[in-house]
Amino acid sequence: MYLGLDLGTSGLKAVLIDENQVVAASATAPLAVKRPHPGWSEQDPWDWITAAEAVLSELQTEHPNLLAAVAGIGLSGQMHGATVLDSTDKPLRPAILWNDTRSHKEAAELDADPRFRSITGNIVFPGFTAPKLAWMRTNEPELFSKAARVLLPKDYLRLWLTGESVSDMSDSAGTSWLDVGARAWSSELLGATDLSEAHMPRLVEGTEVSGTLRPDLASRFGMQRAVVAGGGGDNAASAVGMGTVTPDAGFVSLGTSGVVFVSNARFSPDPASAVHAFCHSVPGQWHQMGVILSATDTLNWFSGLVGQEAAKLVDGLGSELNGPTGLTCLPYLAGERTPHNDAEIRGAFVGLGHETDAGVMTEAVLEGISFALADNLAALSSAGAAPRRLMAVGGGSRSSLWLKMLATILDMPIDVPQDGDFGGAFGAARLGLIAATGASVTDVCTPPPVAASIDPVASLSEAYKSAYARYRALYPAVKGLPR
Repeated sequence: MYLGLDLGTSGLKAVLIDENQVVAASATAPLAVKRPHPGWSEQDPWDWITAAEAVLSELQTEHPNLLAAVAGIGLSGQMHGATVLDSTDKPLRPAILWNDTRSHKEAAELDADPRFRSITGNIVFPGFTAPKLAWMRTNEPELFSKAARVLLPKDYLRLWLTGESVSDMSDSAGTSWLDVGARAWSSELLGATDLSEAHMPRLVEGTEVSGTLRPDLASRFGMQRAVVAGGGGDNAASAVGMGTVTPDAGFVSLGTSGVVFVSNARFSPDPASAVHAFCHSVPGQWHQMGVILSATDTLNWFSGLVGQEAAKLVDGLGSELNGPTGLTCLPYLAGERTPHNDAEIRGAFVGLGHETDAGVMTEAVLEGISFALADNLAALSSAGAAPRRLMAVGGGSRSSLWLKMLATILDMPIDVPQDGDFGGAFGAARLGLIAATGASVTDVCTPPPVAASIDPVASLSEAYKSAYARYRALYPAVKGLPR
């Protein structure tokens, strides 16, 4: 058996697969985000451990024989979070998460240093890890002076599991400290934030062994001393789960954030496009992705506003695509990454009328997220990525209406996998299998069977192009609004 642990923003998910990669069991535990100030987003690292204990305890209670047979563990997780530890490995403060924008000034200052784009191949986004430490250096100097180690969220979970300070290439590529082409820490960039390689975890590939399960944890949960794979950042691990490991293969993720992901055989940076160019979680591969910060997060925000469950709001729209609503939603609730790199922009509804109801606004939210993903695809195209079709993943992909809309707006077929879990936890379990058995990436990381292919609705193409043009024209106006 092989265990995948995916440390997300809203919860931790565990998946058990057998040697044939059939999911045998799963468990989840919720996580909450704290927002003590506008633009801030934090979690207590110990909450991650509590969630891991909860899912392992559930699996031990309900599937003790399966858990006892686990030979390999893989890790996936939310990227960019700054988990800053003292010399005893105690967190100095709550972890600053990927969607926290407090360090936008520090990010701009680091990005103005040409070494960062040259070495990392990426813009220094406010959500990345390096500007968070630069913010701490300025605003929390006493805590910064005590920093002995900086870990990404899933790697803090690894520290608990194995006692080892290790990270993988894909997650580390989102720190702004990694030489992404060379797949190694850059002492030059670390020095620019008054840190050194001594503060960083050891690096391994996502398929390599990073350590073994601690004896006390193995005894506590009735497990053997399983090996723990390097794992991957959430999107790279999801790509492993989806079999997106060959050049130009791609997927679109409709999760808390939104992602258009394309696998590459070589490092292909284009910082000016605001496309991310990162290491893949399999050796010798890289990937490009466009990222929007608020995908289903926007839908969930609107759901809370009107007091109806998000799924019910979407289901209430039916399955027939009838064309644009005429209402434009800009889903910039927490700023935006690709293509704008704008931490201060905020969202808007434009075109409200007396006739506007919750259904129209729900559909406008789906349109706005889809238009933002179209911006991502355009940026990827300018950066040289050329996917011919995309596989859909994430909670939003359960809506056939949304997938029809997205396929039409992107002007690209979207494949829907057969029922199953092919996300980050499944991908992490695959990485655990490879680390434990030495199996090849190509043998393990195959795409799931396709249940349906959603083609663009040609008769609505021009109408959505016009609506997309209105959407794009609104960005400069909203950008100029005072907050």
